[in-house]
Parts: sequence; structure tokens; C-alpha cells
Amino acid sequence: MRMEKQLKMEISNMTSIMEFVLLGFSDIPNSQWILFGIFLVIYLTILMCNSIIILITSIDPVLQTPMYFFLNNFSLLEICYVTATVPRMLMDLLTQKGIISLVACAAQMCFVITFGSSECLLLTVMAYDRYVAICNPLHYPLVMNHKICVQLAIASWVSGVPVVIGQTCQIFSLPFCGSNRINHFFCDIPPVLKLACGDIYLNEIELYVAAVVFIMVPCLLIIVSYGKIIANILKISSASGRAKAFSTCSSHLIVVVLFYGTATITYLQPKPNQSEGTGKVISLFYTVLIPTLNPIIYTLRNKDIMVALRKLLSQL
Repeated sequence: MRMEKQLKMEISNMTSIMEFVLLGFSDIPNSQWILFGIFLVIYLTILMCNSIIILITSIDPVLQTPMYFFLNNFSLLEICYVTATVPRMLMDLLTQKGIISLVACAAQMCFVITFGSSECLLLTVMAYDRYVAICNPLHYPLVMNHKICVQLAIASWVSGVPVVIGQTCQIFSLPFCGSNRINHFFCDIPPVLKLACGDIYLNEIELYVAAVVFIMVPCLLIIVSYGKIIANILKISSASGRAKAFSTCSSHLIVVVLFYGTATITYLQPKPNQSEGTGKVISLFYTVLIPTLNPIIYTLRNKDIMVALRKLLSQL
């Protein structure tokens, strides 16, 4: 009788969880309003800076080149990417509740991973664009024509969608029992999987495979591209020519190192070595802090963008 009652309770626990609680930064309760103010300013800064880049690269005739077309797409992706996490985080800091339904959690996970994988692919496309521009300048207008650029951009945006939707559906078809408290500020795959009951080995394998496909493979392609770019730049006899070539690539390379470095630690680190607190901090870097730095890196290190910005400000 007791065993039957216990079994019923276990089944009830497995099926009754219809919402999660995002703990966020509840471990520092006295700083909720300070964090709300900081993240609100950061979010508005990301929106404003990326919107300015989109505007400038869309209207300035000088910036109608493949490099700035991809930068335009990248800025739009950044806005989508941070919007998938930060508004929810701000609401949780404001209400101090953090309650999120299974459907909302699944939707957030799907959007975050989709936009993140799209960024990985778009950064690879941007590296390829710089490779063609520097290593094959005579063929550049032919290879990177407008049609090819549009196709590459669309491929970057949509290639990961079927994989991410399938993976999200599989994760949320798992039974969740026991605790419903996610020690994170958004529904990321690793902390959600920790709450699942049953065998999650297949889901972990799928996570590693997806991480290899969307993080490691693009990263290796970028390394190869930049290896050839650097080798080609070193052959330039003029010091000013070398400096100009490096300046067009350095911004992109900095962004790649920051984004891929933190994403690799999060999704490819062995499970026993993962700390929830450390994972939260690293996630904060690639979801909030790096998107804040990206527009600054691209604008301050790019003369064309700065000239276009001054022109726009003078017109206003």
C-alpha cells in the first residue's frame, strides 16, 4: 500500500511541473535594483548602437559593400539575440519572481540557440568575405556579388532552425520531476537538462554534436581563413598596406575570439567540470557583455563607419 502511494506521488511529481522558476541573481538579493539599472542601460545601449550601425550601413552609399551588408545582418542578429534573454531577465529582477511556463521556457531556449548558431555561421561568412577580399581581390566583385551575399546571409539565419527546433522539442518531451528551480537567468540547455528525469545521455550527445557543428566547425573555418589572410598580408611589401589590411580584419577577429571562446566553454566543457555559478557568469559574457562590446569594436576600429557616423550627425 505504501509503495503504491509512493509510486503515485512520484508519477504526480513527474507530471505536475508545468512551470519553472529562474533563480537568476537571487543569490545576491540586495543588489536586484542595481543589477536592473545596469542591465537596462546595457540593453538600451545595445539596441541604440546596433540600430545606428544598421541605419548607417543601409543609407550611406560608401558602405554598400558585402562587408557592411554582413555587418548590417550581424547587428540585427545581435538585437534579436539579446532581446531573447535580457527583457525577461529585467522583468524577473523587477518582480523578483522568475516564474516561467514550460512553453515560454522552450520558446526562449529555441530563440536563444537559433540566434546564437546564426551568429556563429554569420561570423564564418564574414571571415570568408575578408579572405576573398584580401587573398583574391581581383575576383572579389564576382565571387561576392549581391545575390551570393543575400544567399549566404539567408543560409546563416535559417540553417540552424530545424536542428534547434528538433533539439528543443526532444528536451521538453522529457519528464521533469523534483525541483523546478533553474539556477540561471534564462532557459539554457545545460541547466534545464539537469532538472530532467530519466536517461538524458542521448540529449547530451545531441548537444555536443550540435555544438561541434555550429561552434567548432565554423571556428575551424574561421581559423583557416585568417591563417591564409595573415599569410597573404605578410607578403605585402608596403607597411601602410599591411596596416590597412590588418585594420579591416582585426575588429572581426576580436569579436570571433570573444564570442567563440565563451560559447565553447559553455557547450563543450565536460559535465563534471561545470559549475553553475561559473556557467552563469560565462553565459552573461556571451549573451550581454560581448554584444555590448561588438558595436564599439566595429565602430571605433573602422574609419568608414566613423566617417559615415559623423556625416549622419552633421545632417541631423
